[in-house]
Amino acid sequence: MSLDPNPAYAAPDDWRAYSGVLSRRVFAFIIDYVIVLLLCIPAAVVVFFLGIITLGLGFMLYPVLFVIVALLYFGMTLGGSAQASPGMRAMGLAMVRLDGRQMDFLTAMAHTVIFWIINSVLTPLILLAGLFIERSRLVHDLLLGTVVVRTS
Repeated sequence: MSLDPNPAYAAPDDWRAYSGVLSRRVFAFIIDYVIVLLLCIPAAVVVFFLGIITLGLGFMLYPVLFVIVALLYFGMTLGGSAQASPGMRAMGLAMVRLDGRQMDFLTAMAHTVIFWIINSVLTPLILLAGLFIERSRLVHDLLLGTVVVRTS
């Protein structure tokens, strides 16, 4: 991975790239979490057999199964070449970093964790912040230097 900023991943300056992003983000969130919940079903089956093989130790993964699946899901999709989760792609969105570098696995996972932490404390304020901050960025976007843009 090169440390030089790549203009293909840079945030555009055109205001149309940010028009309607917040509402699209809400629907992308719903789509993505439905997918994560569906992915938890086969993961639960795997944990069940892992629990049998490990004589019960694998069963301790059940309380954190959703978190593990969600972190892997968002880390691999946001940190992948599309720079978007399937829900974001369905809504015509992508996430870019302000420094022009491509999103990586750890940044995508950090984005998810910071979202959960802020959401657990300031639930209604997260979306309200996007109405007043430039480029419709949310608080966790500000902290990580990312922005969500329209691809269509």
